[in-house]
Amino acid sequence: MEFQFLGTSSGTPTKTRNVSGLALRSEGASHWSLIDCGEGTQHRILHTSLSLWNLRAIFITHMHGDHCYGLPGLLASAGMFNRTEQMYIVGPRPLEQFVRCIMETSELGLPYPIEFVAVEHLGKTDVLPDLEVHITALSHRVPSYAYSFTERTVEHKVDVAKLNDEGIPPGPIWGQIQQGDDVMLPDGRILNARNYLLPPRKRRKTIVGGDNDTPELLAVEARTADVLIHEATYTDDILHKMGPWPQHSSAKMVAQFANNAGIRNLVLTHFSPRYQEQAESPSIADIEAEARAAYTGKLFLANDFERYVLDRAGNLAKAS
Repeated sequence: MEFQFLGTSSGTPTKTRNVSGLALRSEGASHWSLIDCGEGTQHRILHTSLSLWNLRAIFITHMHGDHCYGLPGLLASAGMFNRTEQMYIVGPRPLEQFVRCIMETSELGLPYPIEFVAVEHLGKTDVLPDLEVHITALSHRVPSYAYSFTERTVEHKVDVAKLNDEGIPPGPIWGQIQQGDDVMLPDGRILNARNYLLPPRKRRKTIVGGDNDTPELLAVEARTADVLIHEATYTDDILHKMGPWPQHSSAKMVAQFANNAGIRNLVLTHFSPRYQEQAESPSIADIEAEARAAYTGKLFLANDFERYVLDRAGNLAKAS
């Protein structure tokens, strides 16, 4: 499982960070998904190996502009490329009205069908063939959601020691067993595949949160998660100075939650433009220091275009 950030700024873009967008793809999959589509996302895609041809689904966390204003332009560009395959668009219920209104007023016709899926009906539609997708309602100024992506299936591994002990040499028989097929040997013995397969590994799971001022709302999903990608718009001191209205999380809040929940990998994103890379305080370094003081797992602060890979053991690393 891998993902690539297309935008990591909150509210408005900066010279180095676009507003929210994240590409997600399963290992070996021919398609990919987009989570949030802030203005300019399609421009970011042009600087990656991603293509609008094999974009299968777009998931919008909430209806604030820095998460969805890039959607109409991206859909139009996909049409200009003569895409014909159906596109899924998942999000809050007003999202369909938003897109259809722009299509109608701008007379935008698309050469491919769109299937809109309201978050409430996500469980009734198999949007992705390779990943199960679940939602968690969050706390923000408008309805906001987190999407949890979990592998549907995992590969089988044969019990090499047992097969060797029973004198079954490596070859096509091992391959059949690995596929879960029972096998009849030349001597008439029948090997029941399940007796020669090791217990499956844990299915990988990544949570991608929308804007949210209460990380604890993800407690249930976090129990089985390998990665949490969550906003850390502010440091704790600035968040308290601003008061409750923004309804965002601080780096400290998210880090404490992830640490208490036992999540091994935490990726922070959606940083307020006030936090610059090379600057006196406030800076991105302040966000990192605050998070590291509260979190003992593997911590990452996302940058635009960075690509991450989650291996089969649940270890997250930046891709070179």
